[in-house]
Amino acid sequence: MDTNGEQLLLKNEVFQIVGCAIEVLNTLGHGLVEKPYENALAIEFVIRNIPFRQQASFDVLYKGRKIGLFVPDLIVFDALIVDTKVIEKITDHERGLMLNYLRITGLHVGVILNFKHAKLEWQRIAL
Repeated sequence: MDTNGEQLLLKNEVFQIVGCAIEVLNTLGHGLVEKPYENALAIEFVIRNIPFRQQASFDVLYKGRKIGLFVPDLIVFDALIVDTKVIEKITDHERGLMLNYLRITGLHVGVILNFKHAKLEWQRIAL
């Protein structure tokens, strides 16, 4: 619950994703490049029957015209973007990118997972 007494959007789904990420980190260890963590998360989602799409593509539009593609790591529950990182720490840069990703996809919640250190760092971003 947040300070206004309203329930967090997709709270249970986010906690399921974080649980999967902790399992991946405990199994693989920390500090690899990002792709193995993304792929391991996909396997963990299958094991736990969590619906997801890996590397789905979305059009990037400018004034109604397609100018490129955005390919997020994972779309989970058809409702959340999951972005895997191996960086020193999650900063405003990553949070800003996630907000852009949410705008492009039309989704409202994103989760940034950082596998750099022995303890998982994660942040939930809502648009």
